[in-house]
Amino acid sequence: MTYKTGSIGEFMKWTKRVVADPATTATTPKRWFDSDATAAKALGTKVSPEAMVRLLSAENLELLQLIVSRKPASLHELATLAHRAEPNLSRTLKKLHEAGIVDFDEGPGKKRAPRVTARRVTLELDLVGPDSVVTVERPEAR
Repeated sequence: MTYKTGSIGEFMKWTKRVVADPATTATTPKRWFDSDATAAKALGTKVSPEAMVRLLSAENLELLQLIVSRKPASLHELATLAHRAEPNLSRTLKKLHEAGIVDFDEGPGKKRAPRVTARRVTLELDLVGPDSVVTVERPEAR
């Protein structure tokens, strides 16, 4: 488990136990949330660290920069700018969307304009267990 949910009271009790006996932290997650919904929002993605590393290749990072700087109005326009085939680009954008990095604005007709919604991706790798975490940080909506 990569996080724990509980009330403020439960967190306070855990904190007091940690102060009294620091060894208790070894078996308890370091992240606490008031609900699973809050945890999902904060942790952001179900993508594995390995998949995220593959997804954030140099080519895809350039693609994200292109989206931010040129603000293409459609997938077709982005494919032209990136010199990539639309079907391949569409698959890549779908994966970036599932990872919480890209979203789409609906345009006229069936046009969808890609936009980068994430600001930072953090990988926490548990080198000896299953508790690795990928966090996608998005700026607050204005």
